[in-house]
Order: sequence, then C-alpha cells, then structure tokens
Amino acid sequence: MPLHWTIDSRTKLLAVVADGAVDLGDFDRLLDVVVGSNILGFRKLFDGRLGESQMDETKLLSVGVRLRSLHAEAGSALGPLAVVVRDENYWQAARVLGILAVPKRPMRVFKEAEKARAWLDTPAILASMPG
Repeated sequence: MPLHWTIDSRTKLLAVVADGAVDLGDFDRLLDVVVGSNILGFRKLFDGRLGESQMDETKLLSVGVRLRSLHAEAGSALGPLAVVVRDENYWQAARVLGILAVPKRPMRVFKEAEKARAWLDTPAILASMPG
C-alpha cells in the first residue's frame, strides 16, 4: 500500500506519507478513512516526496471532484492542510491546491516536511482549527 497514515486524536493531526505508485483507489481509501474517522477538522500533513502519481488528468479531476464535495459537506469544518512535494512537483501541486482552494482554510505547499509540520504547529494555524 503506497499511502501510510497516522491519526493522532490528541494533537488533531493526520499525517500521510506516500511511498511508491499512488493510484485513484489509494486516494479513495484515504478519503474514506478521513470521512469515516470524522477527522475533516484535523490538521493534515501530506508528504508526497516518495510517491509517484499513477493518475492521469481524468483521475486527478475525479479526486478534485470528491474533495470539493467533502468541502461542500464540511464547510468551515475543514482543518489546515500542508502538502510536501519534491522540487520538480512543487508548481504542479501548488496549481492543483489552488484549484481546490474553495473552502476558507489554510493550505500551503512545502518542499520540506519539517517546515510543513512547523507551520501546522504555529499558534495561528492551531487557532484556525474548527471547534
């Protein structure tokens, strides 16, 4: 399985690491866990540096549609999102997040996991969390 995650209910953090070929089914399983665990409001750290997307534009659009539907359901109850990518994927990830940035929640793209986690731990981000 190319996506590995840890849910920390004490710190309200979902940490996901991609390692290997990631396809649409992998993302769907992850989103099923997020919804089923009722953690849409948690901070999310997605480290994709070791992952390789196996999704074409149609499948990426499918992920986008599902994310937008979750945004519509959750409204302001979505937690902050930090995405970590390799240098060569930085602008592509930033563009995709820009497209998905419908809800008013903090989102940023990083090249280093430590900086992403530090951002998620800032007082401003912690104060922005729902509930």
